[in-house]
Amino acid sequence: MTSNDLSLDTLLAQAGHFVDGETGAVVPPIHSATTYARNDRYEAADYIYSRNANPTGAQVEHVLARLEGAEEALAFSSGMAAISAFFDTVGSGAHVVAPRVMYHGAAELLRRLAERHDVEVGFFDPSQPGALDAAVRPGRTSVVWVETCVNPTWDVIDIRAAAGTARRSGAVLGVDATATPPVTLRALELGADIVFHSATKYLGGHSDLLAGVLATRRADERWEEIKAARTRMGGVLGAFEAWLLLRGMRTLHLRYERQAANALAIARHFEGRPGIEAVLYPGLESHPGHEIAKRQTGGSFGAMLSLLVEGGAEAAKRVATRTRLFVPATSLGGVESLIEHRASVEGPLSAVPANLLRLSIGIERADELIADLEQALA
Repeated sequence: MTSNDLSLDTLLAQAGHFVDGETGAVVPPIHSATTYARNDRYEAADYIYSRNANPTGAQVEHVLARLEGAEEALAFSSGMAAISAFFDTVGSGAHVVAPRVMYHGAAELLRRLAERHDVEVGFFDPSQPGALDAAVRPGRTSVVWVETCVNPTWDVIDIRAAAGTARRSGAVLGVDATATPPVTLRALELGADIVFHSATKYLGGHSDLLAGVLATRRADERWEEIKAARTRMGGVLGAFEAWLLLRGMRTLHLRYERQAANALAIARHFEGRPGIEAVLYPGLESHPGHEIAKRQTGGSFGAMLSLLVEGGAEAAKRVATRTRLFVPATSLGGVESLIEHRASVEGPLSAVPANLLRLSIGIERADELIADLEQALA
């Protein structure tokens, strides 16, 4: 039996074992070398220098490509290194379309491209029907960038529809699927050209490494440019971080299943509660993107949700400082639950509602997490 015959859950559980055919090690080794010897004819083998690639990183990339159904995958030293390498392929004078609310690091990068490199960026509101179609410029738009779901309002974008819009305009569709790892959503199968993950989050899952991932439907000319950008900028993932990522992915399906179940229980508990203006979570039947999310993910709605707290920014921040189980910290996707006043983190350019609290739900007991939020709200 080969890895191609296996379910994703089983592949993940033994991630690395099927790749390391040389030794058969159940846990693959860490290749920490920075340089590699040539043979007696001075010919290089697969590896020359670790800024280009290293064997431990290659193992991660093999598993990720299999998970995403990609032709190839690349691992980077951080999520922003991966996003930067992708947008490094956007030429001067190009037009890029992205959500108005999105991961603020990517939004800042796009604003910088617009200011420094003559790239025109059009932002659309994913909560408005037809907004993406209206934002693209057929023949001019080179990249459509979307998120599933949109961070931190958790609006749902129909990837298949976005892929059709991108194709009609001659653009590449890039999908930030950080909040929906490939155990629940495979963006390439829905029509994306490139899928991105901040692997720091769910793929790693333990808040102990920085990493980013790109996976591609086709290893085309743009993909070769991305590879060259990674080498040029020194954005390759280090060997130890690659090993940590491979270890973390072994439990991805179990962690995500528990986290998503907890998030749904919490969202249902707080929907309609006095003191909460709204619960933003696509797993709720009242969410306008519920049916699209259900179709795209097979009914697993993720482990991220946001609460809009009555009383504005100060009331929301008070709640964030009074929790005892939820940790008031940035990031998401770890086994521990986090709470964050997102507008404070993003700063004055943030488009996030001032009373929004972003929750990353961990693997603790759902009833105890609910009790913690209740005492903080009280």
